[in-house]
Amino acid sequence: MTEAAACPAPAIALKSTEFRRGREEGWRELETLVERVRTRGIRSLSAEELQRLPSLYRAAISSLSVARSIALDRNLLLYLENLTLRAFLAVYGPRVAILRGTLDFFREGFPAAVRTVRWHFLIAFAAVLVGVLAGFWLTLSDEFWFTAMVPSGLADDRGPASTRESLLQEEIFAPWPGAARAFGTMASFLFSHNTVVGILVFSLGIAAGVPTLLLLVYQGVIYGAFIALHYNRGIAVDFLGWTAIHGVTEFAAIMLCGAAGLAIAEQALFPGRYGRMENVALGGRSAAQIAIGAMLLFFVAAVLEGGFRQLVASTEARFAIGAVTGVLWLLYFGRAGRESAA
Repeated sequence: MTEAAACPAPAIALKSTEFRRGREEGWRELETLVERVRTRGIRSLSAEELQRLPSLYRAAISSLSVARSIALDRNLLLYLENLTLRAFLAVYGPRVAILRGTLDFFREGFPAAVRTVRWHFLIAFAAVLVGVLAGFWLTLSDEFWFTAMVPSGLADDRGPASTRESLLQEEIFAPWPGAARAFGTMASFLFSHNTVVGILVFSLGIAAGVPTLLLLVYQGVIYGAFIALHYNRGIAVDFLGWTAIHGVTEFAAIMLCGAAGLAIAEQALFPGRYGRMENVALGGRSAAQIAIGAMLLFFVAAVLEGGFRQLVASTEARFAIGAVTGVLWLLYFGRAGRESAA
C-alpha cells in the first residue's frame, strides 16, 4: 500500500520537468530584462528588448496559469508568481522615480495647473476681500461682532477686553517660544489646521461652488475682525506686519484651494459635450494637482508662522519678508515650467 502511494511522485516530477523544459529559457530572459529595468531603468533596454518584454510577460502569465491548473511543485509556482509580479511592475509601472516625479510636479505640473485657473483665483481673491471688508466694518463699529464671528480657538483670549499693551506684549512682540515649541508643536498644529480648511474649501466645490465661496468669505471675515480689533487700539500696522510674514503664503494657499474648487464647480455646472460626472473627472485632475500643491504653501506658511514670526521683532522686516514671499510665489507660478512647455 505504501509503495502504491509513492508511485504518483515520479509522474509529477516528470510532468514538472517537461513543463519547465520548453519554457524556462523565456523565464530566464524575462528575469534578466526585469532585473535590468529595476536597477538601470527602462531606458537601459534596446528597441528589440522593449518589444520582447511584453510578450515574455504574457508568456510567463500563461505559464503561471497552466502551472496552477496542473498543480506543479510549490517552488515553481512561487517562482512564477514572483517573476510575473516583478514583470508587471516593469511593463505597467511608473516610468519615473518617485523623487523625479515629485520634482517634475513642483517644477512644471503644479505651476502650469495654477495658470489654468487664474480667473477662478481672482474670484476667490474677491470673495476673501469681501469677507475682510465685512468683518472689519462690523467689528469697527461694535466689537461684540468679534466674539460672534471669530471662533474661541482662533481668538485665543483676544477680544473686546484686550488692551493695547497685552496685544503688543503677548501677541505681536511676544518672546520666541524656543525651537521645540515653535517648529514642533506650533508649526505642526498650524499646518494641520490650515490643511483641513484648504481641503474643505477645495472639496466643497462639487456643490456648485457655493460652500467654497462662503468659506472663503468667512476666512476673510475672521481676518477683517482681527484687523478692526487692533485698529481700534492704534496698532493695526503692527498687526498687519505680524501676519504678513506668513499670511501672504497662507492666504495664497487658501485661495488656490478655492480656485481649484471653483474650477470643479464650473465643470459640474457647464458640462458642455460631456456628462457632468465625465466633465468633472476630466477637469478634476488639474484641480486636484492644485489642491495637492497648495499643501506645500501651507507647510511653508506653518514654518514661517510657527517658527520664524516671533524671531523677527521688526514690523518693517516682517512686511519685507511678506513682500519677498509674495514676489517669489508670483514668479514661481508665472514662470515655472514655461520653458519645457515651449
